[in-house]
Amino acid sequence: MTVESEFNLALHDWQPAPDLFADRVMLITGAGDGIGRELARQCAGHGATVILLGRTVRKLESVYDEIVAAGAPEPVIHPMDLAGAQPEDYITLADALAEQFGRLDALVHNAAMLGSLTPITHYPGERWYQVMQTNLHAPFLLSQACLGLLNAAGEARMLFVADEVGRRARAYWGAYAASKAGLEALMQTLAAELETNTGIRVNSLDPGAVRTRLRTQAYPGEDPNPLPLPADVIDGFLYLLGPDGQAHTGRQFTRTPEGRLIG
Repeated sequence: MTVESEFNLALHDWQPAPDLFADRVMLITGAGDGIGRELARQCAGHGATVILLGRTVRKLESVYDEIVAAGAPEPVIHPMDLAGAQPEDYITLADALAEQFGRLDALVHNAAMLGSLTPITHYPGERWYQVMQTNLHAPFLLSQACLGLLNAAGEARMLFVADEVGRRARAYWGAYAASKAGLEALMQTLAAELETNTGIRVNSLDPGAVRTRLRTQAYPGEDPNPLPLPADVIDGFLYLLGPDGQAHTGRQFTRTPEGRLIG
């Protein structure tokens, strides 16, 4: 893999073109809530046809309605519970996308389960499995199933939503930290395998502390009001998913509170 110098971009110096994702087909997991919901809306607003993948149909329908009401390309709803999905479910999804679109221009692994903040000594085995299944096994299976579609797009993007505890673990974060660390390794493995002979570029992005449901679960006593909303941190995602993202692969990016994208 090519070794690059540290990347540092002031995101206010970069503005997405209105047609940034015109005619692109983009699959976003966890699209019913938080960052996934906002990213789906923004990508559609910039011209993409978005596949909305999530567990709760009602939430996906709400995102669908917002996108259609805004006059953006009609999205596709694909309900899936990643915690219980089987390998054949991902193959079925990929086959349906191949039949309908013939390619996939971007895949964003956003869905995540926190589990519990519990010492390893007492961590429930079933909960550990569910978190690993959602946060790590599902991205592996979905990536594997969609690689042919991404390759068919020519210049495609795969983006993993990261967390600082996956890069430097802390006590009690258990399965969540372990799964996010595994996700970083999966990202780097895919990037190294795909860099030379494909146009698929693979990166991870930690958006920092954001006012989401998962953040509230992790920090129930925290005042959420000072935290940025998902809409405030989407610019880094748009940058990496757009044409400028072609310059980067295998990198662990972070969006700083000051609005810089570093990696």
